[in-house]
Amino acid sequence: QVQLLESGGGLVQTGGSLRLSCAASDCTFSRDVMGWFRQAPGKEREFVAAITWSGGTTTYADSMKGRFTISRDNAKNTVYLHLNSLKPEDTAVYYCAASRTYSYDFGTYDCWGQGTQVTVSS
Repeated sequence: QVQLLESGGGLVQTGGSLRLSCAASDCTFSRDVMGWFRQAPGKEREFVAAITWSGGTTTYADSMKGRFTISRDNAKNTVYLHLNSLKPEDTAVYYCAASRTYSYDFGTYDCWGQGTQVTVSS
């Protein structure tokens, strides 16, 4: 069941940027952690970044540090993922999710969006 709403994906050239947005819903009221994951065709879903609503603590996958930035706007109940210096290997469906546990493991996230496609052309 889709409970979050992502937007902002699209087609971009190598080196370009995108900003993904995730609008919160009822399921996030009891979940302090928001995460972004991605899944490329034929690959497993992988952790990208996470942030807490309460303190803004952030964590990134090592391969994305310095290029991607997660942020939140509590007043708008929205979490963002800023993607910079994009590479073709960043092509994937990007999902936001919510969890009660601060974790890299997608299995601990139980509130998900439908995903937004990011395609990076070479």
